[in-house]
Formats: sequence, structure tokens, C-alpha cells
Amino acid sequence: MLRLPNIPNLNFPTFSEEFLSKPCLLRPNEGISVLPAPPLTLQQQLRISPKPSPTVISTKEISKNNATRTNTTLDCTCSNSSSSGCCNSSNIGRLASIWREVQGSKNWENLVDPLDSLLREEIIRYGEFVAACYDAFDVDPNSRRYLNCKYGKRRMLSEVGLGESGYEVTKYIYATPDKNVFPIGGNSIGSSCGKWIGYIAVSNDEETKRLGRRDVLVTFRGTVTIPEWIANLMSSLTPARLDPHYPRPQVKVEAGFLSLYTSNEGKKFGLGSCREQLLSEVGRVLNKYKGEDMSITLAGHSMGSALALLLAYDIAELGLNKDKLNIDHTIPVTVFSFGGPRVGNSGFKERCEELGVKVLRITNINDPITKLPGVFLNEHFRVLGGKYEVPWSCSCYAHVGVEILLDFFKMHNPSCVHDLGTYLSLLKCPRRLQVQGKEGDDFFNRAKEFVISGAQNKLNFNALQLKNAAMNMVNLVQSQRT
Repeated sequence: MLRLPNIPNLNFPTFSEEFLSKPCLLRPNEGISVLPAPPLTLQQQLRISPKPSPTVISTKEISKNNATRTNTTLDCTCSNSSSSGCCNSSNIGRLASIWREVQGSKNWENLVDPLDSLLREEIIRYGEFVAACYDAFDVDPNSRRYLNCKYGKRRMLSEVGLGESGYEVTKYIYATPDKNVFPIGGNSIGSSCGKWIGYIAVSNDEETKRLGRRDVLVTFRGTVTIPEWIANLMSSLTPARLDPHYPRPQVKVEAGFLSLYTSNEGKKFGLGSCREQLLSEVGRVLNKYKGEDMSITLAGHSMGSALALLLAYDIAELGLNKDKLNIDHTIPVTVFSFGGPRVGNSGFKERCEELGVKVLRITNINDPITKLPGVFLNEHFRVLGGKYEVPWSCSCYAHVGVEILLDFFKMHNPSCVHDLGTYLSLLKCPRRLQVQGKEGDDFFNRAKEFVISGAQNKLNFNALQLKNAAMNMVNLVQSQRT
């Protein structure tokens, strides 16, 4: 008998519509999932516009008091009139006047509950820039550009369908994992070679006018290579110490993410660390457009969202977003995180809040990556009885920012729970989703209950299909690629 692993703190409350009798009434936490996407590129998939239907989304702000989760309903229509496919005519010209609120100046107050249509458009727009990293990343082992970008900077956005986005790529970013145990891309064991992980782009004059400010955008892809996986699995906390003048030992981050962010190829190869490349280019761009209204937007998926948050903290901690001649003038730093893991401890979270780093996390309640690291030691276990802080609280991981919580799952294809294309497709053309149910719902008990109820409705279950579903679940838990 195939046994599924007992994984703590994972909820899988919804099931695919093919397991539901038709017609049927949806009980709490059950929903109809998205149909399988056609074999197209991610950008092409995001431009498909199926018939819209209401979406239920849960939103919450992660705070010291663990604010309660609230439910909100989102009704909207789809359109192909813009790159994101969801442009609302009522929002034309609106962004230029409230861009600071959209970037989180007021912690997205009154914008996430219910989800504001303009904010939704911006989330999708930045998500598509992240999706471009995957479309442009060369994963063909026989290619001379293996594990690098397929295209040159000038034509990259055009090649992935974002030629009319109004942004120009200024620099490619490479990251070098500190752990190299397997040969990657023909390199010998132990070699150190940077892999393309994202890019920096700046809005052109026309787009700047529409946005109401000059936007400096940095995007990161998720985990692909084995060394990146090894870096991700280094779940121990270590002091960030990114500011040499103020080490702040209480501010700790995950060792693997920090290693990926700060490691370089060494003198033999000459490529600086991911951090050095980013800070150098961001500083250059900020200096070039000095005096203009500007924003720094960082976006990433999975591991990429962790790097985006580290960069946001680094920029704010070093004061790169502050005007030396006018200390009251600060360029806002905002992170749009898609399916991102926890990055640091409570000290890191509190320091980000002190520095004014704004983080909007778009997550799926069924996505296991968003529950890592810190499955047990996290923000929910720092205080006992709401009064007493536990001695190991400094070693507890904590999410940063405001969260928009989706709920989708597909029984025969569990990997969709972490797929960026699914995240954006649902936001772009919302379908029926359900909010999270009671904390700690047992997936396996729910599956058993669901099968029994299906039998009572005389559903004809295919044994092979259920076996494949179980195998897919095991594959997700054991080898889910972030």
C-alpha cells in the first residue's frame, strides 16, 4: 500500500472538480480548481482569458499581534487590452495619483480587503516581469547559454512578450551558490560559476509619466539548479551583518539565502556577488535619475522572493534610498513576493518594519514552500498564552509584511500549488477559490471523507487515477522545485 508522508502544518482543503458530482454544492473549503494550462509559454498562458467568475480571497497582515484572517470577495472581469490582460478603464490615470499607496505607504490599508482592482493590476504586472525570468532562462543542457538568459538585454523583454511594458533592462544579475556538490552545466565538482537569476529594469519616460514616478525594478526567478536547492535547505539562522558599521547580531536570516546573496566566484573568475552586482547597479540608476520621484520595486517567486526581501533590507539598512542632502526624502522600497518562504527571524522582521520596507506577499494556503523554513519554530510559537515570550523566540522564523492569501489545489496535479503561472492566472481571470478553513485540517482525513461522499453519490472513481494522484503528492513533498 502506498503511504503518503505525514507532513505537519500542511493544509490541502480543496479538490479538483473532476472528483465532484455534477451539479454539486461546494461545502466550506472545497472549490473548483483551474483547468490544465495548454502547452504554451508562461507569458502566453497568462494572456488566455477564460470566462470570469467570483473569487474568494483571504487577506491578513502579519503583525506582532498576529492579526486575525479576514475574508474578502473579489469580482472582476478579464480583458486583453493591456499586457496584464486586466486593465480596468476606471483605473486609467489613477495610478499616477495614488502610486505611493499602491506601493504600500499605508500598508495597503483599504486596498486588500476587498482587493482593489488597481492593486490587483499592479500585482499581475509585476508578476509577469517575474514570469519573464522563467521564459528567458535557458534550461537546455545542450545549449551554449545553459543556465543563463537566452537573449540579450535589449531584446529580452520583447522576446518574452513584454516589449510594450515600458521598461528597459539595464543589467543582468547572476548568483553563485556557496555549496557546489554536483557538476552543473559541464563544470567540475567544486567549481564556482554564477547562474543568471534575474534582471534590473527601469521605466522609460512614457511609462514613468503613467506610473507617476520613475520605477526601478529588480526581479528574481525561483530555484532551478541543484546548488540552489542545497542553499535553500540550509535552514539555520545566521546574523545578516550587511551593514559593517552596525552589525545588529539580533537580525538573523536563513543561511542558505544569505550565502546565495553574498557569495562570489572568487578572484579566478572575477564575477562579484549577487549583492555587489545589485547594489552597484541600483546605486548607479538612482544617481542617474536623482531629483525625480522614484520607487524601488523588488519582485520574485519562491527563492527569488527571499532574495528580493534581502535586497530590500540591504538597500534600506545602508540608506541607499535616502537623499543625503534631504534626509526627509526617502525613495519607497517595496517587495512583491509570490509564493515566498520565510527569510529571517523576528528581529529581521522588526528591523524591516523600522526601516519602512514594504512587503506584499501573495501566497496559496496549500503551498508548502510558504510554510518553510520554520515549520515548527515560527511567528505562531513565539508567545505562550498571548503573554509570555518563549526563550527561543530569537530563533523563530517570521514572515514579513501584508499577505493576500489564495486557496487553490488540484488533486491530480499538486505541483500547481506553487506554480507562478497558476498564481497569476487566478489573479488575472479569477475563478472560484475558497478561504482557508480551520488551522490544522488533516488533508488525509479530508481525502478519505471526500472519497466516501463521492461513493455515496455513485461516482465512478478510477483506481489508477487515484494512484497517480497519490504519487504526485509524494513527488510534490519530496522533490517540489521552487
